[in-house]
Amino acid sequence: MRPRSRPRVLAYGPLLALLLVAGLLLPATTATAADNGTWGVFPTPPAGAPMTDRAYFFHQGAAGTTVSDSATILNSSDKELTFQIFATDAVNTPAGGAFALLPVEQRPRDVGAWIALPPGTATTVTVPPKGRKDIPFTVKVPQDATPGDHVGGIVALNTAVEGIRQEGRVQVGVKRQVGARLYFRVPGPVTPGLSVEDVKVSRSAPLLPWVKEARATVSYTLVNRGNVVVGPKVAVAAEGLFGRTVLDRPARELKLVLLPGQRVRLTEPWADAPQSDWVTVRISAGATAYPDLASEAGAEFVAVPWPAAGGLLVLAGAALALLVLRRRRAARSAADDGEGAEPAADLAGTR
Repeated sequence: MRPRSRPRVLAYGPLLALLLVAGLLLPATTATAADNGTWGVFPTPPAGAPMTDRAYFFHQGAAGTTVSDSATILNSSDKELTFQIFATDAVNTPAGGAFALLPVEQRPRDVGAWIALPPGTATTVTVPPKGRKDIPFTVKVPQDATPGDHVGGIVALNTAVEGIRQEGRVQVGVKRQVGARLYFRVPGPVTPGLSVEDVKVSRSAPLLPWVKEARATVSYTLVNRGNVVVGPKVAVAAEGLFGRTVLDRPARELKLVLLPGQRVRLTEPWADAPQSDWVTVRISAGATAYPDLASEAGAEFVAVPWPAAGGLLVLAGAALALLVLRRRRAARSAADDGEGAEPAADLAGTR
């Protein structure tokens, strides 16, 4: 729970005590690896083997079954470290889609809630310098577990506060956690789903058109509406007037794993965007593992060099006003000349 702002700044001592009770006051930690150089978390290697050949935990089990495994906490530092070990769910970060594990204060609702750790790990686990500690755990699949992929992780949270971060008038202690991913498949119908939504284009053009390149950013949302993990690939294309191709980026694999039920916001920079055109942008998404999986969405925008167009409108308006003024002056001058002329003599009436 995030502390409320107070009129005075908390001192380091009371703050440290507060954090040791409340736990980590940080958002989900991006889990790009299970080792931060000081300590790591990974599947326990086989007996007698110094290292594991498993990068993550991969398991499968039907509803009602129980699977056992073990996680190893490795302390690579020269000092003793104390950790709180917990299991949690995985998510994709909303912006960018990075794989992340929820912090300790957020209660898991999926596979993280199925994992049972030894009771003592919820308090602390101390690992000696250059040492390791093996933590056995079980995954008990509930009877109502839905088929498909369920993703979470085993996390080691360092109990030491490694820094202080200012948030308004409150100082927040910074702790670090490292987690090993856990992928669990419940057998049953596999229904991959991927959709592209909410495509938008934002532009920035130079004041003087065609002196510099116009830039644009295409943003879109990818949503995993299926029950299995998807590694998406995306193609970006754009057409101008009369079907002219102005952008063509072939499908490429994104460096993210999109988890079931997750949505992420992604962007595509466009360095040489059109400066004068009517453009239709299309985002196409699929997955190599599922060839039949495809989705497409698009957006339109009108590229107009507004500063130049505004300048032309001003010049055109000024020219029109000058033309009207000249015509009025000419008409007024002709009228004045007509009023000053004497009537011609009536020669027909003179004898």
